[in-house]
Amino acid sequence: MKKVATTKTPQRQVELAFALQSPTENKLIKPASEVWAPLKPTPVLDVYWQFAVERQAVFFRRIQGQPSPWTDDPILRAHKFTNAYRASDRVSQYLIQRIIYEGRSEPEEVFFRILLFKLFNKIETWELLRETLGELTWREFSFSKYDAVLNQALECGERIYSAAYIMPTGGRGTNFDRKHRLHLSLLEKMLCDDLPAQIQGCETMGRAFELLRSYPTIGDFLAYQYVTDLNYSEIVNFTEMEFVVPGPGAKDGISKCFHDTAGLSEAEVIRLMAERQEAEFERLDLRFQSLWGRRLQLIDCQNLFCEVSKYSRVSHPEITGLTGRTRIKQKFRPHSDRLLPRYPPKWGINPFIKPNA
Repeated sequence: MKKVATTKTPQRQVELAFALQSPTENKLIKPASEVWAPLKPTPVLDVYWQFAVERQAVFFRRIQGQPSPWTDDPILRAHKFTNAYRASDRVSQYLIQRIIYEGRSEPEEVFFRILLFKLFNKIETWELLRETLGELTWREFSFSKYDAVLNQALECGERIYSAAYIMPTGGRGTNFDRKHRLHLSLLEKMLCDDLPAQIQGCETMGRAFELLRSYPTIGDFLAYQYVTDLNYSEIVNFTEMEFVVPGPGAKDGISKCFHDTAGLSEAEVIRLMAERQEAEFERLDLRFQSLWGRRLQLIDCQNLFCEVSKYSRVSHPEITGLTGRTRIKQKFRPHSDRLLPRYPPKWGINPFIKPNA
């Protein structure tokens, strides 16, 4: 793959990329190379949009109560992929429906619940703590009690962390012999530092990201995930089109979709994808069913790059990307719990969501 320059593309060059797009008047599919100059796309770029359409169609077929397998795509049938919209994923839905808006509404309590859940990112761990300790609140937080519950779970051979994120251990410099103790202590420090009030006072998502990023073991990827989760609450009200931080999987996906990004950074490529989405669906003659009128946001386009990185290991194995991985590890296993989706009330889409519709 051609090495991507680190300097930013002049504005005129970005404008050129937009100027070359044209409406699909006769429904003939135009090659991506004709509309993405000066960027140099690969065949995986078309797969990116096709995947988004079919994965979103699967989402709607499932909530409409249609029987499995919900798709004719053999790769989607066999392997686990996140939804086109991050907020539609099972863990995000649990966070929105069962954690953020249930319980005390003070900012520090909402922050505590969100970060406690997301540090482990595992529904079963949250439910274990709640069933053992009762209502989980910052006001009654006890390091020793939480530690005892999690220790017992580990001794019984249970996994308390999700496999979705690789949570850092802090390395040899930490005084904690178990990872969960580090994270309980980290959460406690955030609350003692009055971080919820600091984040509530942020005017931009980027500034809130920086505050989270300043804490030990919280890198760019986790800070971006956490600020996105906090933004589902009423603590802050940032637009998801304001700020994006590409994760390792997204960077790999971008490298598979483009031979050359013409000097655009990964974040700029993601923004370009979000801005071009309707033109791309039109170019490929695809019908994308949005989230009740909500367009794909930066976080969603970032996630889609990560998913197409995995998908293309099977669909286009000749395009190796940055990692060179060739297999998709996680197999698809449907969950029995089916929640009617709900989203942050401030998005204004919940009134449109009806059972089997």
